[in-house]
Amino acid sequence: MEEGKQAVRARLAILGHGLGLIAVLTGCQKPAEQAPPPPPEVSVVTVQPRSVPVDFDFVGQTEGSREVEIRTRVTGILLKRSYTEGALVKQGAQLFLIDPAPFQTAGEEMRGVVAQAEAALAKAQRDVARLKPLFAENAVSRKDLDDATSAEQSARAAQISARAQLKKAQLDLGYTRVDAPISGLTSRAAKSEGSLVIAGADSLLTKISQIDPIYVNFSYADNDLLQLRKEIAAGQTVLPKDNQFDVELRLADGSVFGERGKLNFNDQRVSAETGTIQARAQFPNPKAQLFPGQFVRVYLKGTVRPDAIVVPQRAVLQGQKGQFVFVVGKEGKAEVRTIGTGDTIGEDILITSGLAAGDRVVVDGAIRVQPGSPVRLAAATPGKAAPAPGVPEH
Repeated sequence: MEEGKQAVRARLAILGHGLGLIAVLTGCQKPAEQAPPPPPEVSVVTVQPRSVPVDFDFVGQTEGSREVEIRTRVTGILLKRSYTEGALVKQGAQLFLIDPAPFQTAGEEMRGVVAQAEAALAKAQRDVARLKPLFAENAVSRKDLDDATSAEQSARAAQISARAQLKKAQLDLGYTRVDAPISGLTSRAAKSEGSLVIAGADSLLTKISQIDPIYVNFSYADNDLLQLRKEIAAGQTVLPKDNQFDVELRLADGSVFGERGKLNFNDQRVSAETGTIQARAQFPNPKAQLFPGQFVRVYLKGTVRPDAIVVPQRAVLQGQKGQFVFVVGKEGKAEVRTIGTGDTIGEDILITSGLAAGDRVVVDGAIRVQPGSPVRLAAATPGKAAPAPGVPEH
């Protein structure tokens, strides 16, 4: 019995020793090393200089190509307004009628004066004709003939004056009908029917704006013009031939106006108050879609930047020292490159310094990139080029 207990104790001791040895061996084993994470995948674009279009963008305001004030030339009672306020009218259409009766009476009176003057002239001519042969026969004196000749001259002058007064009366009668001197858009009437209209300072009746063609006025800063001239001199910007810009118009809702325009005025002076230069474009407006006073955006097209370097805007990051991009070097590692930027061109941005042809710029995935760390490359497509702001050549 005692021998059996001793055998059990011996087996337990052996088992405990084995477990202890296993624990020691297990504790001495080194932990398995974790595999490093793969390099982040980024998309890149390879910088290639190219010509990009440049559109100069301004805020403009429409204006009638001809702004005419309609005024009365005679004083009288306004009998009738013959047009619809705010409507388009054709050249020659009647706008107002001033009471013609007083002017008709004045015309009749002047016709009587003319008839009297013509009768007096005829009598004076007969007197001269009768006295000339008598004077040749010494039947009358020189004084009698001279008096008759002077009377004839005075009668002729009176006739000329009477005819001029009659013509004035006829003109005044014609001025009682106020017609549109041009085709265009009318404004509200300044006088209502029954009002006394007076020729002179208070003679305005309405206004007409010719809107086909229509003008768009805008301005640009003198500083921008100076910068543009430097770029042109350096060959960085090329304007269209003879500065014949193709002008596009965008309306307040963002839609593009269906007609293209041309510049027809560029001032040679800088405004002392604003430091800007005035310019103007002309647009066909056959459907009367544009009206005077509208605010629009003006785009001058036709300028290009040759050999320009552009990258997608999303590739440009902002740091404490300014703007930068990640560039993938020959060894496949990311490098920080400080850059200078210019105009935005659609989804792209112009790079003025810091990049050269052949550089591979990180576009997508830059948030996972560390300077000097390797990256895996995936292709990316540059953004589409579109207009950039600027100023026209002066």
